[in-house]
Amino acid sequence: MLRRLTQVVAAAAALMALGSCSSAGTRAPVVLAAASLQEALDAAADAWTREGHARPVISFAASSALARQIEAGAPADLFISADEEWMDAVAASGAVRQGTRATFLSNDLVLIAPPASKVTLAIGRGFPLARALGEGRLAMADPDAVPAGKYGKEALTKLGVWPQVQGKVVRAENVRAALKLVEIGEAPLGVVYRTDALADKRVRIVGTFPAASHAPIVYPIARLKASASAEADGFEHFLLSGEGKAVFRRFGFRAP
Repeated sequence: MLRRLTQVVAAAAALMALGSCSSAGTRAPVVLAAASLQEALDAAADAWTREGHARPVISFAASSALARQIEAGAPADLFISADEEWMDAVAASGAVRQGTRATFLSNDLVLIAPPASKVTLAIGRGFPLARALGEGRLAMADPDAVPAGKYGKEALTKLGVWPQVQGKVVRAENVRAALKLVEIGEAPLGVVYRTDALADKRVRIVGTFPAASHAPIVYPIARLKASASAEADGFEHFLLSGEGKAVFRRFGFRAP
């Protein structure tokens, strides 16, 4: 059902873009992007539009869901993943246009709580996460598929606390859904990207996971072979430019 739904979303986005302009040459690019990019990528799209271009049509979801859309043939111009693995999968399927893939952004992984929470934790080896949770749940993006959840599981495993908390994990469909669970009080703690936490004043950062506890969090970008928008190449170059990266830095991303 999830695969079918996400395919429909991508197809709808493509149709919106097709209808926004009279020719393929001026058609707005369709971008499939990791959920954690929402505010920053929307702001970048706004900046690009102010320069006289058609505004990109952007569909946000978990990188895993987006990769499956692309592999299933969903029409899109650009893919931005929250990890290398799902971009690798799309490339292996033959859907990436050669020479267009680039490392785009990086991020940090944090533990969050509601603002009123009294929880204080120093994140390190063997830290008492299970005790801090008590009878509550730990909100994470699906640790078996979604990049934020996979990074989180890796970090908790390396720090030696995964066995104690894995039975308390509530698996969200993407990192923003995990953030929402903490925001509305359904989970006392959650694992998300730093940029997600900075975008929501209804959560606070308890601590940052050591960089050595998980693989580097990187966001690759690539143009897809199915691309039919002449604007797609220009928009990718804009995102990778100094002007484009400055937008993402304002939202807490690291952009080399």
